[in-house]
Amino acid sequence: MPKILVIIPAYNEEKSILDVYESIHESSLDLDCIVINDASTDGTKAVCEKNHLLYIDLIHNLGIGGAVQTGYRYALENNYDIAIQFDGDGQHNVNYIEEIIKPIISKKADLVIGSRFIENNSEGFKSTKARRIGISIISTLIKIVTGKTITDPTSGFRACNKDVIKLFSETYPMEYPEPPSSVKLLKNGYVIKEVPAIMNERKLGVSSIKNWKSVYYMINVCLSILIESIKGKSKCHPTSE
Repeated sequence: MPKILVIIPAYNEEKSILDVYESIHESSLDLDCIVINDASTDGTKAVCEKNHLLYIDLIHNLGIGGAVQTGYRYALENNYDIAIQFDGDGQHNVNYIEEIIKPIISKKADLVIGSRFIENNSEGFKSTKARRIGISIISTLIKIVTGKTITDPTSGFRACNKDVIKLFSETYPMEYPEPPSSVKLLKNGYVIKEVPAIMNERKLGVSSIKNWKSVYYMINVCLSILIESIKGKSKCHPTSE
């Protein structure tokens, strides 16, 4: 098995972080796991300390992008072959990790996304109707600028190989990073695949995207996608086999 790291960005997830962390370590797979505590104002850090979880404590809140990038830097510095993003709120299901890493191990993909919408899967939590409309708009825009279809572009359940770990450790969007980072990869010749994944509904904590922030989110993400598409190819390219 390759050396695999699960990156859990966490902001105010004191009620769920231990269960998430333990579910990963109880997996039949050989997985390392690190929590990136993004300057939480609740007891997230205390839970990590009390239960001896491996974690990095950020002094200032960097947002989801900064927290995840910290995890990628840790993965690069510690020579991991695969890194997996995994939410700290309990929405992602550890049982799908094996499927999400298979295309990377077989060298059929550089990044794999766990998708709620592929193969017309009717199970699991699909988010609200308004957000599903937003996801559809984002997916359509990515199709327009890259020619590739990503059914679940906002999914934070993703796995990547060493090449992408290195790239993301150097440059990663700070806000709502999944759609623009996917566009960057596609524009530079990386292969992205999706696999079906059933998500759980958040039971604890509060989503950072709500009310007027949903409008800001859509504008920001669409602009970020367009900017990445305009940049086109950069000096980053997948390693040739």
